[in-house]
Amino acid sequence: MNNPLDPRKTVQTFFKDRGHHHPPPRGKRLAAPPADLEAEAVGFPDVRLTVEEADEALKRVADRLTPARSLLGRDELNILALSGGAAGGAFGAGALVGLTKAGMRPEFAIVTGVSTGALIAPFAFLGSEWDDRLADAYLGGHASELLSFKRLAPALSASLLRGEALDNLVAPFVDEAMIRAVAHEHARGRRLLIATTNLDSQKATIWDMGEIASRGGEAAERLFRDILVASATLPGLFPPKLIDVEVPDGEGGVVRHQEMHVDGGVAAPLFLMPDALLRWRDLGARLRRGRVYVIFNTVLDPSPRTTQPGVASIMGRSFETMLRFSYRQALSVAAGFCARHNLPLWVASIPTSLENFNMMKFETASMKRTFDDGEALALSGQLWSTPTPAPEPIWRGLFRRQPPQGRREAHTEIEVQHAAGPPTDLDVP
Repeated sequence: MNNPLDPRKTVQTFFKDRGHHHPPPRGKRLAAPPADLEAEAVGFPDVRLTVEEADEALKRVADRLTPARSLLGRDELNILALSGGAAGGAFGAGALVGLTKAGMRPEFAIVTGVSTGALIAPFAFLGSEWDDRLADAYLGGHASELLSFKRLAPALSASLLRGEALDNLVAPFVDEAMIRAVAHEHARGRRLLIATTNLDSQKATIWDMGEIASRGGEAAERLFRDILVASATLPGLFPPKLIDVEVPDGEGGVVRHQEMHVDGGVAAPLFLMPDALLRWRDLGARLRRGRVYVIFNTVLDPSPRTTQPGVASIMGRSFETMLRFSYRQALSVAAGFCARHNLPLWVASIPTSLENFNMMKFETASMKRTFDDGEALALSGQLWSTPTPAPEPIWRGLFRRQPPQGRREAHTEIEVQHAAGPPTDLDVP
């Protein structure tokens, strides 16, 4: 006799995949596209690529993703990568505002963002004129109810919390004015790239947000907004975003499918740009005077303390440690990328001295402390550190502090030196 309360069936049902669209019939979605076919976002062909694509595939989109020749002719071409970190995004926002006030904020030719970094990225891309809106996004109380139990999703949903909270956080800031501004900068040759994680294909997807903005209209604004939300969607906590895509049917038509996208940080905590794009048409050689800036919206250094022997304490501490190693490995990859292409790398992260930092605390007062810390470091000229090779493996002495000594040869293990102040032309040999 079947028992409707059989705990095994209950658990199986709870974890059963029940993806959502917006607004979806609950628990339903279209099938993912076949893995052997190249899917395009409906109405928006040629606006994305996967980081796993071969060089030949990258070459087809290289002209679209590389900055325009007029921009490449400048003395410097700066790249900014913004990591995930949930509420820690307030640090990156404060750092950018502080750089503006200090008169040390460069114009970034390429801006990339993942997770909370994706939410910062459009403001970083558009420049100092958008600082007030950036500050409001993190200090205006918009995120204070993000994790409220009032927003619990119905039982057996795709997430613990309703997706409206994250949608409503992003919607007021992604408007027609932002879309027009991003499209304008895209036309100048600058590039805004956002990463999401495609759960169906288990691959990261890089979206060319400027190209999407350039198409214009309500559909572009909606897709732009959905990608930012998807990149910041912690799976399980918020529902994933289903992106409508289509593939050729072999008879001149198309077949509609859907892809499930979540937090870009699931695939990578941050990204710079595919190496193949630098090799294409010798772009790397034209970036010799460029710099790479990376803002980690989290703490990178270990934070030793006594872990209490409770389930919640152990699980929380383990998750924190796992994330920290993931971010530190991402920093190692970034250092290797820059060393291969002879690009100076400048890194900022939340210092361990920031008391009671918790990436899941979205209360306005807590985020303001994090914001103020980033702003103060930028104003004091102490925001940036510069990684150099380390003689021992990555898990040993990864963040030993040493005085700056200039560039080193390529190496994947790194140490971090504290720079005395923001980089200047004198820092580049």
